[in-house]
Amino acid sequence: MSESSTAAPLASAGDLLDLIRAGRAASRSDLQRLTGLSRTAVVTRVAALVDAGYLAYGDELASTGGRPAGSLLFNADAGVVLAVAIGRSRSQLAVFDLEGRELVGDTRDHPVGVSPQELMPTVADRLRAMLVHVSAPVVGIGVSLPGVVDQVRLISVDSPVMGGWDGVELAPFLREVADAPVFLANDADVLARSELFGGTPFRDLLVVKASTGLGMGVVADGRVLAGHLGAAGEIGHTRIEAGDLPCRCGAFGCLESVAGGWALVNAFNDSGREAGHVRDLVGFALAGDAVARKLLRESGRRLGEVLAVAINLLNPEAIVVGGDMGVAFEIYTAGVRETVYARSTALATRDLQFLPATHGDSAGLVGCAALAIDHVLSPAAVDTHLAESAEVRV
Repeated sequence: MSESSTAAPLASAGDLLDLIRAGRAASRSDLQRLTGLSRTAVVTRVAALVDAGYLAYGDELASTGGRPAGSLLFNADAGVVLAVAIGRSRSQLAVFDLEGRELVGDTRDHPVGVSPQELMPTVADRLRAMLVHVSAPVVGIGVSLPGVVDQVRLISVDSPVMGGWDGVELAPFLREVADAPVFLANDADVLARSELFGGTPFRDLLVVKASTGLGMGVVADGRVLAGHLGAAGEIGHTRIEAGDLPCRCGAFGCLESVAGGWALVNAFNDSGREAGHVRDLVGFALAGDAVARKLLRESGRRLGEVLAVAINLLNPEAIVVGGDMGVAFEIYTAGVRETVYARSTALATRDLQFLPATHGDSAGLVGCAALAIDHVLSPAAVDTHLAESAEVRV
């Protein structure tokens, strides 16, 4: 088959790498068969990928367990990505290889209300400390924040949780750590990315982050949808029948005002008990505290009111529940199911599954790593890197 007889042979080196990373190809003959490229074209593209460090031949690696000569392996050690998940009261940092394996991590609490000027320099210092024993180059940095973010300007644009962060550029703080591209998404979207990166069989998902605030990542046909202004899934500030209860966003009657983790903590403390964070309340619930369990279940019911509408509109295959309240999965989702099945259509819920977050407490970090990896290993990014490397050699 000639290279001009079909569109398939236009597959670039980046496309070939994508096939190998996806497990669809393991040799040059596989690549020829899948793309229709000539043997010469495949050999040339593979050689470029090997020279750039993206691929290695199976018989060149001691750990391949006797793979046949000519097999092709993705080189996950060609680089690392940094994951930076910043929340209202803690920051999670980690270094990942290019297959998404965590190499080193660092999670610490910080004061509520801390400014980016206070926190980000310490984040940079912690990242530098983690990189001391990492020899591979940093090829990308994935960052998440609560609320709506601008993925182009790399700023928060609307975060009631993180006062003082809106409009502050984050990239300059991180470029002091590594000369690598920075990618930003909101916390619910990276939670959704972590599910896709974990190899979920589902292509249509709603991924709920139930924590201090409430957010939702929307996955349609295997892609995370951000929406026109990056505000898709901002369910926490949907107005519901919650009276005149004030919300942290400045409005009244938002879902968060009765179902967000901060509202539950206030209610729990008003009952005469004491919790400093929704994580504490979840701990009490798991230990059998009746008040904490009731609050979590009621929060799930109220979330279900809004979630039922999204289920009717989007018809997902599964609902993934993550975040701090997701740790008490059975308690929390019992309330969610109760309302969802009462308010959604029978067809929309016929095959619907409720699942805990695949990566648990590390889901945000995995999602940030996935954000960076998906960008730097996209076919377009790989092809651009190969072209720039070729120009340097010339």
